[in-house]
Amino acid sequence: MSHRLLTALALPAGAALAAAAAGSQFLCQASEIPKGEEDSAKEAKVTNTKWGLSHKQKRPARNGKQCDLTGWWENELGSKMHVDAVDSQGNFTGEYHTAVSSAQKPIEPSPLLGSQHLDEDGQCTFGFTVNWKFSDSTAVFAGQGFAGDGGEEVLQSIWLLREKVDSLPSDWKATRTGHNIFTRTG
Repeated sequence: MSHRLLTALALPAGAALAAAAAGSQFLCQASEIPKGEEDSAKEAKVTNTKWGLSHKQKRPARNGKQCDLTGWWENELGSKMHVDAVDSQGNFTGEYHTAVSSAQKPIEPSPLLGSQHLDEDGQCTFGFTVNWKFSDSTAVFAGQGFAGDGGEEVLQSIWLLREKVDSLPSDWKATRTGHNIFTRTG
């Protein structure tokens, strides 16, 4: 499956929307998209939904003050990950059990290493890297935690997967992008 990858560094909003409608995927930095005061106020209102836990607590009510990624998560493709305890700096390790692969070798659980932001609003941002043990590739995930429709904890994430290629001319096909929604399973 081939995806066109565009970097939306200075595209006007109309051009970005037209390209997105045509099925293109974008990578951009939020700092490159100017926001007005009204946009910031709307964003702050939307992000007031709280979920999660303090890393020092055992699973209290879902309206806790801090989010905690510790535990088991599963995405819409059936891939599972376990995040070990998050330390006081927000760092964590864990294991990723992918349900999908284009590698020729059998799938194996692979280590993950990451960090989450320990803010007080319950909607932490996070990032982690997975070093795939069964292929010559690495994936990086970035995302944010939210409360889902039924109040369950969900992680919205985007990912980049870099696959090893033999030569520079093949570099164009070495990076894939995607997104996943994880829900807490334990």
